[in-house]
Amino acid sequence: MNQIPFTQVRSWQDELRDAVTDPAELLSCLELPADLLEGARQGDALFSLKVPHPYLQRIKKGNPLDPLLLQVLPQLQETQHQPGYTQDPLAEQQANPLPGLIHKYTHRVLLVLSGACAINCRYCFRRHFAYQENQLGKAQWQQILAYLHQHPEVDEVIFSGGDPLATPDVRLQRMIHDLEKIPHLERLRIHTRLPVVIPSRITPALLSALSETRLQSLVVLHINHANEIDAEVKHASRLITQHNIPLLNQSVLLKGVNDSVAVQKTLSKTLFAAGILPYYLFLFDPVAGAAHFDLSETQAKDLAAHLQAELPGYLMPRLAVEIPGKASKTLLIPSYNTRNHPE
Repeated sequence: MNQIPFTQVRSWQDELRDAVTDPAELLSCLELPADLLEGARQGDALFSLKVPHPYLQRIKKGNPLDPLLLQVLPQLQETQHQPGYTQDPLAEQQANPLPGLIHKYTHRVLLVLSGACAINCRYCFRRHFAYQENQLGKAQWQQILAYLHQHPEVDEVIFSGGDPLATPDVRLQRMIHDLEKIPHLERLRIHTRLPVVIPSRITPALLSALSETRLQSLVVLHINHANEIDAEVKHASRLITQHNIPLLNQSVLLKGVNDSVAVQKTLSKTLFAAGILPYYLFLFDPVAGAAHFDLSETQAKDLAAHLQAELPGYLMPRLAVEIPGKASKTLLIPSYNTRNHPE
C-alpha cells in the first residue's frame, strides 16, 4: 500500500502550533533526568523553549548530550554573564535604517519578515533582537520598497527573521511580486530553518512562488548535524531542487554539537546526498547567554585543516566569521601548510 506523503498528514501550521514549549514536557518526552529541569526553567525564562515534534522525534531519548538536544534545551549556563558576549554581537542595530531592514553589505539587504521561528536555537545570535520594533506592517513594507528603489546598487534581497518561512504563502507571494517590480533586483535568497525542523513547510504554493518569479531564488538552510537530516528533510530538499532552486547550507561551529572532524565530515556528505551543498561553517557569534557553545578561532582553524584533508573541495564549507563593520564575511584560512596535505 502506498503511504500518504508526509505533507498531507499534518500541516506545517499544525506542527508550529503544537511545538513543545514547556521544559518539563520536553524532559518527559525524551526520558531525561529530572535534575535538568531547574536549569532548563531558568534558561527558558530568558529565552523561551520551542521545539516542534518532527524535530523532537530525531533526538535520542535518555541522552542529555544528544547533539540535537543541546541545540534546543535551555540550560543554567545561559544565566551566567560572560564578558565579551553581548546582546547584539553583529552590531545589527547600527545597520537597521528602517523597521525590518538590515543593510550591512553594499549590494544586498536583509529583511526581517517575521520574529517567529519554528524552533528556538539556544545559540541564536538574534535571541535578543528587537523584533517588536522591526515588525513589517503595510506602512513599513512600503518604506522598504521605497528604500530599495532609492538604492540601485542593491541587487539581492535576503528574507530572514526569526524565520521568513513562518510567513504564510499568500503574504510571501505578494512580497515577491512587489520586489519583482524593482528593476535592479536580481536575486532573492531565503535563509530558513523551517524546512529542517518542519519539512511539511515546503508547500506547492511556496515552491511556485520561488520558482515562477523573475528573480533568481535560492534557499539557504541551517543544519548543524547530520542527525537533523531524516527522510522527510530529504524529501523536502528534493522538492526544492526539483524546482531548479539552488539549495545551500550554512552551519555554526558549536562546542559539544559538531566540533569534531568526524561529525563535520558526515554532515557534509549527508548534506550532499540530500541535494544540499555545504556553503558556510561559521564561528559562533558571541551572543549573551550562549557562551558555553563557543570555540576559539585556533580550534576552528585546526578542525577545518583536518576536514579539508578528508573532503573534496566541493564538500568543504567555507570557514568564516562575521565581524561587525567589515564589508563582507571574513574567510578563515585553515592552520596548516597546504603543500604538506593531500587535496
